[in-house]
Formats: sequence, structure tokens, C-alpha cells
Amino acid sequence: MTGRSSAAAAGERTFVVGVGMTKFDKPGTKDGDYPDWAKEAGQRALADAGLRYEAVEAAYAGYVYGDSTAGQRAVYGLGTTGIPVVNVNNNCSTGSTALHLARLAVKHGIVQCALAIGFEKMERGSLGMKFPDRTNPMDRHQAAMAALRPAEAGPFAPQMFGNAGRDHMERYGSTPEHFAWIGWKNHKHSVDNPYAQFQDEYSLEEILGARMVHAPLTKLQCSPTSDGAAAAIVCSERFVDAHDLWAGAVEITGQALVTDLASTFAGDTDCMKIVGLDMSREAGRRAYEEAQVGPSEVDVCELHDCFSANELITYEALGFAAEGEGHRLVDAAATTYGGAGPVVNPSGGLISKGHPLGATGLAQCAELTWQLRGAADRRQVDGARVALQHNIGLGGAAVVTVYQPADR
Repeated sequence: MTGRSSAAAAGERTFVVGVGMTKFDKPGTKDGDYPDWAKEAGQRALADAGLRYEAVEAAYAGYVYGDSTAGQRAVYGLGTTGIPVVNVNNNCSTGSTALHLARLAVKHGIVQCALAIGFEKMERGSLGMKFPDRTNPMDRHQAAMAALRPAEAGPFAPQMFGNAGRDHMERYGSTPEHFAWIGWKNHKHSVDNPYAQFQDEYSLEEILGARMVHAPLTKLQCSPTSDGAAAAIVCSERFVDAHDLWAGAVEITGQALVTDLASTFAGDTDCMKIVGLDMSREAGRRAYEEAQVGPSEVDVCELHDCFSANELITYEALGFAAEGEGHRLVDAAATTYGGAGPVVNPSGGLISKGHPLGATGLAQCAELTWQLRGAADRRQVDGARVALQHNIGLGGAAVVTVYQPADR
């Protein structure tokens, strides 16, 4: 049985038929406000699909920093048709969670055409708590981390992922240079991405010599806060057929959303598991199984490189490298153009493209849709046929999605 047949057996086949996004920008520098950015991304996705907004039967609107029903305010810029609008917040995996919900609605026949849209208007600087008068939803993660490594001065997120990098170095022999290479690679890739917040290339020495945030992570290995929006239109096979959308359709052949497992907080846990290593591994396993493909078949991957350490350990979680050997891919320059592995983060990734939390997962979807259409311009990965998306949020949730070209 092929992956597509097994997916259809469990429900409708699902296709991305239109994608759109804004340029990502440094907070406070982008004209307009979140409804303007969502409208721009949504209109681009609709135009890309050749559809009117009236065709959309449900919308899933993702954002992390905003008041309740900001999703409605954002979507109303496209039209007020009375459709269900669901507001989604799943930390840094919010955009992919919106995509997951849109796909579920289509896959199980609730609607034939759904919109997943994500946006964020962020503050400058490191992320912090917005509601200090109640339980921190990551208190268990912080406690587990503190039991392994004492807290240091500086922002919480880079400490978490930097500590994961330290664990990998101590256990498996990776070095700061391995993590720095990932920052170098992703900045280099972003030079060809007009949507990226940064389009500057740096030398490896400049990456290593940048301000230290939390060793081994320097500033140029950390994703920035960003403003922007992205969107995707998800449709059933019946809808694609009826509207003759096959030319631009890309099939979602596998997808899984996984939250923290017992291993995150177990007595023998480590810093890599606390930041989601096992969540990513399990989400990848389920997505591969549904799509009936394996890691060796992946040609291109948009991977959640909130920090360079997370990209390296996720190479192992997704099966691109064996446990403890993610840095071997760096030694071989395997994850860039011309390498033996999948090209990872051709968009520049979160490190250089930017990271507006609600939009990130849908921007990854847009990049991989363009890649499989052969429409990624100078970023194009030659012969891309299997694309993998990985999006993770502490707290936690990991979403892994497999895309393949549409087949009638």
C-alpha cells in the first residue's frame, strides 16, 4: 500500500493549494498592524490558489501575543462570511498547529476548503512571561532543567537550548564550531530569500565571535523576534478536482502533533529531552509512517532552528543522523546545497528568516510548497520530491509534516 492510499483510507487526501506570506521584519519597523499583515498573507494565499475568500469554509488563526479573538479581527480583512474562526496558541508551533487543525477538518470531511493563517506583532528583545500572577506553563520544564544545570543570568529560552547543546557536546563530542556552522549555513541561505528578516552572509569566524548569549550560542545562532504573517489554503481531493487546482497543489501525505512525553520530566531526563527531542522524534515517526516514507527520502526540510543547537539535535530526532551523530552531518556539510543529506532551512530558517511565532509554521509550509513546485528561485533544491517540516514549541508541542507533489 502506498503512503497516499493509506492516508486516503483514514480520511480525505489533503492538499495545500495556495500559500502566501509577508516579509518578516524587526519589531516596530514594519508598516501597519497585524490585521494588515494577515490580510496581505491571506490575499496572497488566495491569489496563489486562484480562489475567492468565499470558498473558504473555516479558518484557523494562530498567534501567541494578542487579545482573544484577534484571529477574527485578522481574518475579517479577507471577508465577513460568518465561517467558524478558531484562535490557536501553541507557543512557537502555533502556525503548524493551525495547519494541523485545518488539515484535520478537511481530512475528516468537516469542510472541503480551510484557511490556516498565522501572524505575530512582537516586542523587541527576549521573550518573557506575560502573566506573572499565575502558574508558569513551563514551570515543570524549568524545574527539570534546574535539577540538571544551575540557572545563569540571561534569557530563559537560550539557556534551555544552550544547555541542550552542552549536553550534546559532553555526551557525544560535538563542539561550538558545529553549532556555529549551522548559524553560518542558515544566514548564507537567507541571502536569496526576499521574505527574510536578515539577508546578510557572515563568516564562520563572525558567527563564533558574535556576542555570547548562553554558551555555546552566540547572537548569530539565535532566532530574533519578528513581525509578520503567513497563510495556507488546505483543500480536499474533491475540491481540488472540482476547481482544477492540480497544477499548484502539494499533498500533505503525513502529519503529527505530539506534546511532552513522560521522558521530558523523568528522573533520568536530560536537557535535550526537556527542549523536545523525544517529542520531535515521535512526531517524526508518526508523520513518516502515515506518508510511508523514511528520513533517507527527504530532499528538503524546514526545521525549527530557534537556536542552532536545536537544529543539530533535531537532525537525530528526525532520523537524518543516528543518535549522537548529528555533528557528523555538519562535518560533511551534508545539510546545505550539494550535500549528501536533505537541504535544511533553504529559507534561512528561524535564525535568519525571522521568527514571528504565530506565522513561523505557515512560512515553513510556504517555503516547502514553493520547493516542491520548483518555484523557489535561487533557493531551489534540485529535484525536490519529498519535503519535511518540523516546528516545535516549549511547553510543549511538536508538529512534523510531510509534503509530496500532488498526484491525481
